[in-house]
Amino acid sequence: NQLSAGIMNSNGNDNKKFKGDRPPCSPSRVLHLRKIPCDVTEAEVISLGLPFGKVTNLLMLKGKSQAFLEMASEEAAVTMVNYYTPFTPHLRSQPVYIQYSNHRELKTDNLPNQARAQAALQAVSAVQSGSLALPGAPSNEGTVLPGQSPVLRIIIENLFFPVTLEVLHQIFSKFGTVLKIITFTKNNQFQALLQYADPVNAHYAKMALDGQNIYNACCTLRIDFSKLTSLNVKYNNDKSRDFTRLDLPTGDGQPSLEPPMAAAFGAPGIISSPYAGAAGFAPAIGFPQATGLSVPAVPGALGPLTITSSAVTGRMAIPGASGIPGNSVLLVTNLNPDLITPHGLFILFGVYGDVHRVKIMFNKKENALVQMADANQAQLAMNHLSGQRLYGKVLRATLSKHQAVQLPREGQEDQGLTKDFSNSPLHRFKKPGSKNFQNIFPPSATLHLSNIPPSVTVDDLKNLFIDAGCSVKAFKFFQKDRKMALIQLGSVEEAIQALIELHNHDLGENHHLRVSFSKSTI
Repeated sequence: NQLSAGIMNSNGNDNKKFKGDRPPCSPSRVLHLRKIPCDVTEAEVISLGLPFGKVTNLLMLKGKSQAFLEMASEEAAVTMVNYYTPFTPHLRSQPVYIQYSNHRELKTDNLPNQARAQAALQAVSAVQSGSLALPGAPSNEGTVLPGQSPVLRIIIENLFFPVTLEVLHQIFSKFGTVLKIITFTKNNQFQALLQYADPVNAHYAKMALDGQNIYNACCTLRIDFSKLTSLNVKYNNDKSRDFTRLDLPTGDGQPSLEPPMAAAFGAPGIISSPYAGAAGFAPAIGFPQATGLSVPAVPGALGPLTITSSAVTGRMAIPGASGIPGNSVLLVTNLNPDLITPHGLFILFGVYGDVHRVKIMFNKKENALVQMADANQAQLAMNHLSGQRLYGKVLRATLSKHQAVQLPREGQEDQGLTKDFSNSPLHRFKKPGSKNFQNIFPPSATLHLSNIPPSVTVDDLKNLFIDAGCSVKAFKFFQKDRKMALIQLGSVEEAIQALIELHNHDLGENHHLRVSFSKSTI
């Protein structure tokens, strides 16, 4: 019960106001919501309850930043509280706290200022019963506009844990039937296009999920309607999927989905219970030779936004938590054997996680094993680095069948090709909640430099990179903080090589240069 106690008591001085120490009320179909941002619309508050059942009444107390929400049944309210207790919902990026009310029903007939709430409720029930026109809805946010697209464009910021197509399918299926998903990287950001069967589903998904984090403090969803009204998916693989066409080829040698496997991904014809999220979705389903876990087991994650039937009985099942943990060892192939070193791989893969061990293969030096701190970091490094050019060759990274990198036995010939970095002071992610978690970006030609001492000039830094064989296209110090700068190089490959060579470079005055990939350009 620590979690709910945490929510009750996480507001400091508000405890007295809300009798934070009182025993929680017994279940009621009326829920008490606290800490609601003042500019939130009725429709947004209603959207918190929609995935769990019909919302029958609403009372907004804007002056007190509170609201009461009445669900059609106590069961729906219990499911909603069980779901949101470990995973605090957010409105306008602010956490909102939910508990049972002492009231057993809301009587609002004689109260002033209820017109907007009633209009919003009517609008929602009109949509739920299938008629699209929303008479008298309170604001544009509460309405589905005629001709609005069923396709959402999704950008994921602060991509610290890998977000796979399956994770997106699982989250967005909560709001309706997802027909197609395409994922891609654009402007150094992971993005997706997702098509629902109906614009109404897209509308509610956007209202409920925009600005939410998939995992604690990272992987933030930014959602807009796409100009496209339909997606054309040519291949079913881990980058794109048409759930209505199980016969599509996989394209570039991706393992194909077996029909039973495809069925497990919520193919049409499988009717899922309202509490099941994606149809019958088992947490650790991957593809044959899949790239690890489909849902990373992150404690305190949004359980990835799926409501399991056990939530109805009051136990929260976190998909992925029971799954077999993915492998944290990567097989890296097609390296340049003349230039690659264990230290170089440690620095490069260390951008995406803490590297514990590296082994360059004794008999085949273009291959190496890289052991990360955990499976999420391995997946993240693989997603970002596989396909990048390094020392003239296109690097490939896949999950290894080895569970760990063995150190050579004493006296065994190794030529210094196996190194243990587990106690290195250069790990970027040792501190929980470190800012580095929020600054993980794909390789880019622009590098972010930090920890620059005051005596070091623009020319000093430019020359440092030129001496490392780079062409410097642009440079600028941060206006507010001269300890940081951006430098734009001739290519992504140059930037990768510069990062390997110059991260932790001694600039004097006890300052070691820190180098990472930037999402900005100069």
